[in-house]
Amino acid sequence: MSSPEGLRYKRVLLKLSGEALGGQEGSGIDVPTVRDFANGIADVARLGAEIAIVCGGGNILRGAEFSQLGAERANSDYMGMLATVINALALCDAIEQAGVPARVHTALEIQSVAEPFVRKRAINQLKKGHVVLLAAGTGNPYFSTDTAAALRANELGCEVLLKATKVDGVYDSDPMVNADAKKLERLSYMDVLSQGLRVMDGTAITLCMENKLPILVFDLFGEGNLERAVRGEELGSLIGGSE
Repeated sequence: MSSPEGLRYKRVLLKLSGEALGGQEGSGIDVPTVRDFANGIADVARLGAEIAIVCGGGNILRGAEFSQLGAERANSDYMGMLATVINALALCDAIEQAGVPARVHTALEIQSVAEPFVRKRAINQLKKGHVVLLAAGTGNPYFSTDTAAALRANELGCEVLLKATKVDGVYDSDPMVNADAKKLERLSYMDVLSQGLRVMDGTAITLCMENKLPILVFDLFGEGNLERAVRGEELGSLIGGSE
């Protein structure tokens, strides 16, 4: 797949946490934050990058946490999937207001608000310059949206999984707690698994490792960072890649 001039990656999957859409509070939907993300995504799409997005739902409800309060786990996970649909619809609307066409696909059938995920249809939309938002995780309980991101990135032939966070990469300990935490700019998949680094869950990391899909962990809140990531500039922490 040849990339537009100046871009290292032609087709990418962006994994956004639900908390990111909640802004500084990390809960609910912060409209200015969503608008800022949408403008950045639209700018990169106009450069010729094909962008698929998987949103988490933690700003509204986390199925695993809700089940710990006594709710049945599978039902809690379905509730979490619906939270990701709300986030995807909000971001889709903002991207279209920024002037780029966008579509929402869901792993659960909710045809009155979004279309069911069909791999070839999603690929065709990406080729046409549409941003494709992939909601409702894998459609199955007990699987995280990180795993959904790894799965969809491989299904759609993406060249990299962009894991957006609130910090500028992967550290050997929590930089919010430990001022001496060391940033790890290059890691292998096995580094992440063996050291128990909290980047993505083990299923997602293993899926990327088995299919040699690199993961770039970076700070989405930095101005222009999404464009820098797609251009392949030095940024964040790269997992895999040349392994």
